[in-house]
Amino acid sequence: MEIRRGYIQLYAGNGKGKTTAAIGLSIRAAGAGLKVFIAQFVKGLHYSELDILKKVPLIEVKQYGRDCFIKHRPDENNIIAARHGLKEVTDIIFENKTDVLILDEVCVALHYHLFEMYELKRLLDRKPESMEIILTGRYAPEELSTMCDLITDMTEVKHYYKNGVQAREGIEY
Repeated sequence: MEIRRGYIQLYAGNGKGKTTAAIGLSIRAAGAGLKVFIAQFVKGLHYSELDILKKVPLIEVKQYGRDCFIKHRPDENNIIAARHGLKEVTDIIFENKTDVLILDEVCVALHYHLFEMYELKRLLDRKPESMEIILTGRYAPEELSTMCDLITDMTEVKHYYKNGVQAREGIEY
């Protein structure tokens, strides 16, 4: 059997839809029989997609965040949670435990120095040939562009938040 070539994808930018695109890809991959691991950095709250993803046998989701610190500074517990996630992701990569690995909000984790770019680079350099890795988040460091095979920039053109619309269950969370 021919080994499938995996690539590194980045969904970045200030627009809505980065996580949604990654989750869509995870469903497509599971539909094709691929095993998916989604590591959600920064996130620790309940999001509606978690309920349905629990029902898909080939998809596993783990959150490595506590509460929403984005409007504040991360505390030591946020750093510990993210570093724990980084350790688990390291094991997944080194032991080639999944076909598709999604590092959701990894760019935000880097931006807030929950871990450093050199640590992520070390992981990406050790990616198994067949593993697909998807990175998401705002604040993508320029250095990532040289490591990625596909980059999508989700640019906000217009958003109803600016008219006072709050996040809606099933749409934004």
